[in-house]
Amino acid sequence: MKEFWLNIQKGLPSKNLDELIQASSKYCDIVLTDDEELLTKLHKNKIKTCSKFESSEIALLDKLDEDLFADFKKSGKKIAIRIEIKDRKDEELVIKAVDLLADYILISCKDWKIIPLENIIAQVHGKCVLIAEVSSPEEADVALKTLELGADGIMLVTSNTDGVSKTYSVIKESSTEIELTDAEVIDTKTISMGARVCIDSCDLMKEGEGMLVGSQSSALFLIESETHESPYVETRPFRVNAGPVSLYILSSDNKTKYLSELKAGDEVAIVTRDGNVRLSNVGRVKIELRPLLLIEAKKDNKMIKTIVQNAETIRVVTDDGSKSVTDLKKGDKVKVRIEEGGRHFGTKVDEEMVIER
Repeated sequence: MKEFWLNIQKGLPSKNLDELIQASSKYCDIVLTDDEELLTKLHKNKIKTCSKFESSEIALLDKLDEDLFADFKKSGKKIAIRIEIKDRKDEELVIKAVDLLADYILISCKDWKIIPLENIIAQVHGKCVLIAEVSSPEEADVALKTLELGADGIMLVTSNTDGVSKTYSVIKESSTEIELTDAEVIDTKTISMGARVCIDSCDLMKEGEGMLVGSQSSALFLIESETHESPYVETRPFRVNAGPVSLYILSSDNKTKYLSELKAGDEVAIVTRDGNVRLSNVGRVKIELRPLLLIEAKKDNKMIKTIVQNAETIRVVTDDGSKSVTDLKKGDKVKVRIEEGGRHFGTKVDEEMVIER
């Protein structure tokens, strides 16, 4: 999971300060502060800190002082260097900090926020922990997705505890993994025509990536994007041919929606066969009448089902590839997500018993 830092600044009212300390202990990995009195309160609450004071777990440097840097390195203390990016010369300071083996580089981009961050991620990814300063959950979302890789974490500057919890949700979504398992195909049946949904995302998917959809909210099938070459149609790696309008789909924040509800701009989850998840927005939804195919499968003693368009281009994901739904045979294993409990307006409720057939 990406790291979540909070910058608590001096001069906040005591009520705001107490609320931020409480939020920090719940959501944050590290708190940065220049206030020694606050540092003591944070340590009493067992919160890991970064500051210029000796008692902090991470030493904070505001400039590249090589002698001071060497002293901290000898002591074994981790070092964070804070750099404000105003032009390309500041980007060069980041590279120098990497060469000095900084543990963390904290960058703030005051004017241009995306292009400088792209440049820095391209040059230092994997060489240190890059933390981008942000002032809102929206900025955090951008920083964590920039250049696909995103920063290794974000540092939120705020006096608003609500902003802390919302930013944590953004970080959690950007780092999500879910557990997929294999279900055994029992049967496939041709059924009548129905209103089928194609989801055209604002992203490009690769083989083994797709979206989780199904007839039961507790059992979703991983339907692959249209990435496979065909002699008859062009690939459309932005598209998942998901199934009829009544099916569930996994969207953002681990919620489900009906396919009929989706519209341009909505968030949907793109999932790999390994269970890695990233979010994308819907660019377009296409609903057309098409012939349909029912897929019935079994996991342990649970019967699960989904419906897809009856066409060769629709594929379900398997352990080592994917398979066209028109080629599925009894005994084939396909990737699914199984969970217990029910859902209320898309939100998971563990204690609720729901029977969906």
